[in-house]
Amino acid sequence: MIAVILFIVAGVLTGGVIQMVKSGATKFSIGLVGVLAGLAVAGGVAWMLPG
Repeated sequence: MIAVILFIVAGVLTGGVIQMVKSGATKFSIGLVGVLAGLAVAGGVAWMLPG
């Protein structure tokens, strides 16, 4: 269940990155949100791993 929530959060953050790029946000803010999206995906994958 937590893995699914993390993947949903990652999807929302990825959509946020796309919108930030379109609106001309700073590279730092785009990178920060992108890193958070990556961490959410990594957490979801790690949560699904057995053991």
